[in-house]
Amino acid sequence: MIVGAALAGAKAAETLREEGFDGRVVLLGSEPDRPYERPPLSKDYLRGESERDGAYVHPAEFYEEKSIELRREVTVTGLDLAAGQLLIEEERLEFSKLLLAVGAEPRRLPVPGADLDGVLYLRSFADSDALRERIGSAGRVAVIGAGWIGAEVAASARTKGLDVTLIEQLDVPLERVLGREVGEVYGAIHRDQGVELLTGTAVEAIEGSGRAERVRLAGGKTVDCDFVVVGIGVAPRVALAEAAGLEVGDGIHVDERLKTSADNVFAAGDVAGAWHPFFEQRLRVEHWHNALEQGPAAARSMLGTGEPYDKIPYFFSDQYDVGMEYAGYATEWDEVVFRGDVDAREFIAFWVKDGRVLAGMNVNVWDVTDDIQALIRSRAVIDLDRLRDPDSPLN
Repeated sequence: MIVGAALAGAKAAETLREEGFDGRVVLLGSEPDRPYERPPLSKDYLRGESERDGAYVHPAEFYEEKSIELRREVTVTGLDLAAGQLLIEEERLEFSKLLLAVGAEPRRLPVPGADLDGVLYLRSFADSDALRERIGSAGRVAVIGAGWIGAEVAASARTKGLDVTLIEQLDVPLERVLGREVGEVYGAIHRDQGVELLTGTAVEAIEGSGRAERVRLAGGKTVDCDFVVVGIGVAPRVALAEAAGLEVGDGIHVDERLKTSADNVFAAGDVAGAWHPFFEQRLRVEHWHNALEQGPAAARSMLGTGEPYDKIPYFFSDQYDVGMEYAGYATEWDEVVFRGDVDAREFIAFWVKDGRVLAGMNVNVWDVTDDIQALIRSRAVIDLDRLRDPDSPLN
C-alpha cells in the first residue's frame, strides 16, 4: 500500500513490480491527475512551453498493465497500525507493508488579506494552471518569497513580459540554502532582467477591494499588483503519521533504510526525515531527485532487499538563461570558493569547511556533478588555489 501518488510513490510502485513483487499494489493519490513530476510547474509548463503529458511519470496505460491499483482523489483519514489498516472515510484497506509518500504543502502567509482572491500558491497542476491563466492576462505580479519556487515563478513571469516585484524577508534571494555570496549573484540575475527586488523586507498585509491589488510592506511602502504569488516554503505532511503514533519531527522520521518507527511502515520523498549514513545526521530533502531515488529505495526496503540510502542530495534550477545544479549538503561553512567567471554566470561555487568540500553548485557549467560528488565523498582536504583554478581537474 502506497499513500501519495506523486513521483516518489509512483516510482516505488514501479520498483515493486520490477523487483518481482506479484502481490497487490495500491497507489492512493489525492489529486485528479495520475502521478506527475513537479519541476515543470514553475518553469516550462507555467510558461506554456510544455503540456501536461510531458510531466507525467508514466503513460496512462502503465498502471493497468502493471496491475497497480491507482486510486485518485482519495483522502486517507486515518492509519490503524495495530490492525494494519488505512481509513478512507468509511472504508478500511488492509496492508502488510505501507509507504507514506505524502509530500509537503505550501506554508500559508500569516498576514491580513492573505485570503483575498488573487493570492496564489504553487504546488499542483491546478495551482500552475491558475497561475498560467493569470500570467497570460495580467500585467504586474508581486512574488512573496525568493526561495526556489518564488525565484523560478518570478523568472517565468518576467520571461512572459510581466512587471515583477520579488519580495524577500532575508537580505538576498536563496540565502537560507546558498548563503549571502551566491544569493547576491541570483539577486543580480533578477535585477538584470528588470525584476524589482526588495530584500530585507517584511510583508504586513495584502490589500484590495475583494481581490489582491497591492502588498503593504513594513515601513508603509506598498507594491501595486494584479495578483500575488506566495512562495515561503513548504511543511511536510506529518499529521497522518503523527496521529498514528509514528515518530515525527521535521518530517516522518525514518532510518537509513527509510523505515519508520513501525517495522512495516516506510516513508520517502519530501515528507521523509531520513538518517543519512554519509552525513551522519537526519536530512529532509524537498527536491525532485530525492523523490526519484528514495521511492525505489523504499520499495526495495519494503521487500527486504534495500540498502542504506546514502545518495548525495542533488537539485537543479533554471531561471532565465541561467541553469544550475547543486550537489551536497552545507548549513555552515568557512568560505565559498569560486571557480570560473561569476560575472558571466559561468562558474562553480564550492562550500568549504576545514578545507573539505561540503557542497558544489555549477552554474552554466555542465558535466561536473559526478566530480563534485566524488570530492564531497572523499572528505579530502583540498588545495583551495587548485580548486579555484579552472584549468585544474576536479577529479
